[in-house]
Amino acid sequence: MSIAAIAATRLHKTRCAVQQFATVLLSCWLCLALPGCATLQTPAAMDDTPLRERAVTATLRNVQVNAAVLSAEDNRNFFGTDLNDSGVQTVWVEIVNHSPHTLWLLRSGTDPDYFSPLEVAWSYHGLLSGVENSKIDDHFESLSIDSLIPPGETRSGILYVNPHHGVRILNIDLLGQQTIIPFTLFPPVPGEQGESRLDEITAYITESSNIDYQDETAFRQALEQLPCCTTGAQGAIEGGPINLVLIGKLTDIAAAMIHRDYRHVVTPADMTQHVFGRPPDLVARKAGQGGVPANWVRLWVAPLRYQGQPVLIGQAGRPVGGRFMPDDGTPQRLHPDVDETRAYVIQDLLYSGGLAQLGFVEGVPAVSVEQRRNHPGEFNYHTDGLRAVLLLVTRPLSLPDVEILDWVPALERQAAEAAENNAQEKTDVPHTH
Repeated sequence: MSIAAIAATRLHKTRCAVQQFATVLLSCWLCLALPGCATLQTPAAMDDTPLRERAVTATLRNVQVNAAVLSAEDNRNFFGTDLNDSGVQTVWVEIVNHSPHTLWLLRSGTDPDYFSPLEVAWSYHGLLSGVENSKIDDHFESLSIDSLIPPGETRSGILYVNPHHGVRILNIDLLGQQTIIPFTLFPPVPGEQGESRLDEITAYITESSNIDYQDETAFRQALEQLPCCTTGAQGAIEGGPINLVLIGKLTDIAAAMIHRDYRHVVTPADMTQHVFGRPPDLVARKAGQGGVPANWVRLWVAPLRYQGQPVLIGQAGRPVGGRFMPDDGTPQRLHPDVDETRAYVIQDLLYSGGLAQLGFVEGVPAVSVEQRRNHPGEFNYHTDGLRAVLLLVTRPLSLPDVEILDWVPALERQAAEAAENNAQEKTDVPHTH
């Protein structure tokens, strides 16, 4: 063999060795960088006693539901790792079926964007670990709650859902014989202050029973007298309009919003908006592009009731940029067309299956598009000045079941304003010959 051939052979071997080393090095780096590469040390047996001890409970139509949100320690005991680090919240649920029918757990009713067990398990797969990966899959599936609960039997296990902070607004829908048995529970999230906050909200609702309107006309007048807008913490700065009124049990309101993929997400900006001298009692957001929170609904328990039902007033809004707004800490400015966002929320609740009645009342000073354009420092939004009043009940209802209240004729007003604007635009257009 020539010297050139020997050199070429040695060079080829060196290159192969370097490539092999690089491959091993890359694999090691990936295993360090990716949480899924670590081998999970799954426990041999599951002990749900601590979860049972702190579970919240509800009973309806011979069915009992118990639920608890897993803590970081619970996650490590069950899965060998804390799933919260992967953006997955784990909820233990037990369903005791004393009804005569098989029940089907509708997981999308809990979270329209829920995770399957194998989906979560995949995020913990290791590279080149086929046998271990199969064990991880089996473990995550074994901990998941069964979807079917036969009559006279009990099923328990884990639901893998998107995070709620403070208090988990947990909706459990069970499909039975020609019916749905709905549950809404509020299990606290371990390590957060949600339980005390829920106690405060419950106290406001209890206090509201002091003023209970039975007469429709008097109630409408009372709604018109409520604060028009949010203020700053000191009560001096006027913020966005209060353009929503929700009437109904807290469980029914929460269930309707969960059904339309709203989640309990609170930002520092929410806490700067005050009504009745306090920040929002509840905040719900609908996820936008890439999971960025977009539309918001800020709610406050009002100091009154209507025919025995709690009343929550609120603000529907969205940031400029909507679903494309980056989640990078950039201060969010209110999108000026607040009526469009109000309409979005109305439509969501129409399709939620929980809306029984819809009407409109005055209560917010109207601001035209022209006013906003001419006085941008004074007005940062435009509105027709109406509040949408929505009465929610326990689901399910269909769209034809919704009663449109004959209060302020909002649709007719909007049509008239649109016709007037069109006529004005035609007048303003210069004629050319």
